[in-house]
Order: sequence, then C-alpha cells, then structure tokens
Amino acid sequence: MSALNWQKSSHSGEAANCVYVAATGDGTIKLRESDTPDTILTTTPDSLRALILRVKAGEFDRLAS
Repeated sequence: MSALNWQKSSHSGEAANCVYVAATGDGTIKLRESDTPDTILTTTPDSLRALILRVKAGEFDRLAS
C-alpha cells in the first residue's frame, strides 16, 4: 500500500487533540487520533457521513463522559 496523505481536521485544536483523515485508493477512509497514531479506523464515506450528521444533530450530546 502506498503512503497515506493524512490531513488534520479543520476542527482539531491543539496537537494533543487532533483527528487525522486519509482517503485510500479503494474508496475507504482512514481515521486516526494524534494521541494514538498507530490505531487506525477504517470506514466508508457513507458511514462517516452518517456519523457526522448524527453528531451535528446532537444525538450523542447526552452521553456521559
């Protein structure tokens, strides 16, 4: 696999709280967090879009931290 072109989310703040995103050649999306860069999640554009819409709609606001 070729090297991924990781891009920092425009909503990430400090270096310790950054989310990075990379598109792959097979149509999937890779996600990682700056604190654990070796842990990489793989998703599809449709699944990521659905998650983002649910976050924006506040569906997770009531979850305990």
